[in-house]
Amino acid sequence: MNQANQINQTNFSDIFKSNFLEKVTSFSILDTIIALGLAFALGLFIYLVYKKTFKGVMYSSSFGVSLMAMTLITTLIIMAITSNVILSLGMVGALSIVRFRTAVKEPLDIAFLFWAISGGIVLGAGLIPLAIFGSLFIGVVMLIFVNKKSVDNPYILVVSINGDENEHRVMEYIISKIKKHVVKSKTVSAGNNIELSIEIKLKDMSTQFVNEISSIDGVSNAVLVSYNGEYMS
Repeated sequence: MNQANQINQTNFSDIFKSNFLEKVTSFSILDTIIALGLAFALGLFIYLVYKKTFKGVMYSSSFGVSLMAMTLITTLIIMAITSNVILSLGMVGALSIVRFRTAVKEPLDIAFLFWAISGGIVLGAGLIPLAIFGSLFIGVVMLIFVNKKSVDNPYILVVSINGDENEHRVMEYIISKIKKHVVKSKTVSAGNNIELSIEIKLKDMSTQFVNEISSIDGVSNAVLVSYNGEYMS
């Protein structure tokens, strides 16, 4: 009888037994400080590369800060997952229900998001050399290719013309002055007023021919606009 009571008492105490303090003692403050410090440095490097390579319309500093935060958070999560198998299963289930609704406006921003997440994962797994040298290589590639200036940028030329004969004369002159052209749109309004939108590539970087086009008889307006669109093949 006494033995049965002792067994029941042992099982009852095991139910409420917690290994929380054991996890605290196995936690290394030094490793955490090193990992988060490296994650901050890596996130800052990603932020600076993003700032140097930004080519969009409006720069968002909050997105750059979020890249640093994402690197830190991912590192912290991976460190927790790698320390406990049961926790890793629960973390995967919890993160699977997270949905992000913010639209990514620039395609290059997706690369920076994956870079920040991947850097945090590698650092959290303890592969510090891979995270450092891999990020340095990615940063150099980004700086070289994103900031590479092209001398063959496309332009949109918008010309307002009156009359078919003037249109033919203007088109002949444009073809003689540029390397390549594609008519994007043509609008004809009352009075035979024609507006042409032409995608062009210049032979050189000179835009003096726009002044000469505007002086042609029948041309009321000529506008040249640079844009970041799809290049002509």
